[in-house]
Amino acid sequence: MSLPVIKTVVDAADFSKTVLPYVSQLKDLPQQILQSSSNPQALKALYVSTNPLISAFAFSLFLFPIFLVASEINKNYSQVDRVWSIVPTVYNAHYVLYAHTVGLPTQRLDTLFAFSSVWTLRLTYNYWRKGGYSIGSEDYRWEVLREKLSPALFFVFNVLFISLAQSVLLFMITTPTYILLLASRLTANEYQAADLIFSRGLMSLVLLTFFADQQQWHYQNAKKEYQMTAKVPPKFQQEDLDRGFVVTGLWSWSRHPNFAAEQSVWVVLYQWSCWITNVYFNWTIVGALAYLILFQASTWFTELISAKKYPEYAEYQKRVGKFLPRLSTDLPGDFRDKQGSKPTQEHDQPVKGSK
Repeated sequence: MSLPVIKTVVDAADFSKTVLPYVSQLKDLPQQILQSSSNPQALKALYVSTNPLISAFAFSLFLFPIFLVASEINKNYSQVDRVWSIVPTVYNAHYVLYAHTVGLPTQRLDTLFAFSSVWTLRLTYNYWRKGGYSIGSEDYRWEVLREKLSPALFFVFNVLFISLAQSVLLFMITTPTYILLLASRLTANEYQAADLIFSRGLMSLVLLTFFADQQQWHYQNAKKEYQMTAKVPPKFQQEDLDRGFVVTGLWSWSRHPNFAAEQSVWVVLYQWSCWITNVYFNWTIVGALAYLILFQASTWFTELISAKKYPEYAEYQKRVGKFLPRLSTDLPGDFRDKQGSKPTQEHDQPVKGSK
């Protein structure tokens, strides 16, 4: 049987009952897929008879050598980056498809998939417009890291972290969906007020990332135009563009408002699975915590580079919180007091919302 027998919603969050009994399926799955590859009906039967969490994990392991080989052949280490906004929704779609295939109630899962699709479309579009899918495009941080590590050490880093750990991480952050799938067997299509709150909360976080990225996009385009023409675009000030990084709008409250919202998405999904199963925590917290740790480390590295590149970035770090606002700090994103000028009532008041 591909799904565990559970008697209460609490059981749906029990690792020993819902995961461990199916780990052995992973060993034989590759051979079974090869044997069934020419028979669609056999593939469907294999899909249904395999625990959906195990098949999802197997897919993350399948992607690992693809990322590794592609990155080493092209000497471009942003292979995982290119699918970062897509793969989590593939996993969520898998859980929804499985639920539909075996006849489970899917109202909650369908809602989650709708949100996940919006999340993917927004993040993929933002990555595309910044040139992420252009030939040769690579995250600048990998180049900086390659300069600091020996080729052999960077290869090990690529194997263990870039290609393997990140692929598994994209699977792990969606594991709460598996718990929602299991819980649906008991809650049926009962759509609670909490479901509405969680789904609306997730959509609100996507909107927050949209506005943050949009403000960054407008600023970077204005800076590029200013550097090319030596003319300050409308609605921007020369000192802001000379500074080199955005400090207005949402960026006056948080140094990385888009990152803060992105991390919150997967924490909220995890909390949704806890609420539905009436527990304070469950094993899928591993994915959410790993995601938070990754963003802490990558943001630290990003800011290390930014602080060397922009003289005023250290001052920005003192005034504005990395992810959460520092409500006790005055004029978080306004540097004019540092330069001795005073904001005028009409034009120079610091903006707290969007610009």
